Amino acid sequence: MLSPIKLSPAMGSSRAMQCRSCLHRALSGRRSPRPATSTSPSTNQRRCFHPSPLRHAPSAAPKSRDRGPTSKEDTQTDFGAMDILSNTPAPSTAVDSCMPDGFALNSGLKVTGSGVLLVGGEAFKWRPWLRESKSDGAIGQGGSSSGNALGGKLLNAKGQFDVDRQVWGLLDLAWPKPDLLVLGTGRSIVPVSPETRRHINELGIRLEVQDTRNAAAQFNMLATERGVQQVVGALIPVGWREGK
Repeated sequence: MLSPIKLSPAMGSSRAMQCRSCLHRALSGRRSPRPATSTSPSTNQRRCFHPSPLRHAPSAAPKSRDRGPTSKEDTQTDFGAMDILSNTPAPSTAVDSCMPDGFALNSGLKVTGSGVLLVGGEAFKWRPWLRESKSDGAIGQGGSSSGNALGGKLLNAKGQFDVDRQVWGLLDLAWPKPDLLVLGTGRSIVPVSPETRRHINELGIRLEVQDTRNAAAQFNMLATERGVQQVVGALIPVGWREGK
């Protein structure tokens, strides 16, 4: 049966002094004769770990500073040369700027007082907030007045983008069907209701939701890269205010 070894306080303190003396000798570079130890089985063996000698001398300076012949290559990265779409003209329906009440397109056309639906290289005024029982309204008045101002309701009780199916009637008639719909929901991104998302998916069109500024930039890039027949943009103006 093994019994634990008990060390007396005097033994522990003497060993600590010996380890500190070993460390001091290693750092000072001096060696002293190792004290004789007893080989009796009752004497406990100890192991000391010593650090490597410190190098006080600094590294030698390089003998030569020659790094070979001077390079004549232009090492500056030309990011313009990396743009593979730089020579591809932007479509006429690309969005140049997002205004509070509309959009300015690459063709010089300005759409004001409504959103815009970009399908097949054509731009259409788009007012998804209009309902059969309500008229268009002014900003902040919840659609209580008529005219070309912005206002109305696009969100349901859960705060989701929820519009009538007739809003997507132009996509029902489009052929061939586009592959992707980029939806811009105004100043900030808004989740789309399951009913609206389901109807778009039933048309065979994938849906990407962004805030209007990011959606316009994404539409410009994808329409330039893939063509206006493959990508549709549906954008709500950034100045849109949800009515009560």
